[in-house]
Amino acid sequence: METYTALRQFADSWALLAMVAFFIGVIAFTFRPGGKKIADDVAQIPLKED
Repeated sequence: METYTALRQFADSWALLAMVAFFIGVIAFTFRPGGKKIADDVAQIPLKED
């Protein structure tokens, strides 16, 4: 089996599934309860003076 064909089949199946799972995980992490305070603190970092 050629390398290109093997990588293409992997990308079409398992890599796509992994990317979808990662995307759902990021969305769940962002909208979890208690995440607002952390997000607000991180958003204020550029405005803080040293």
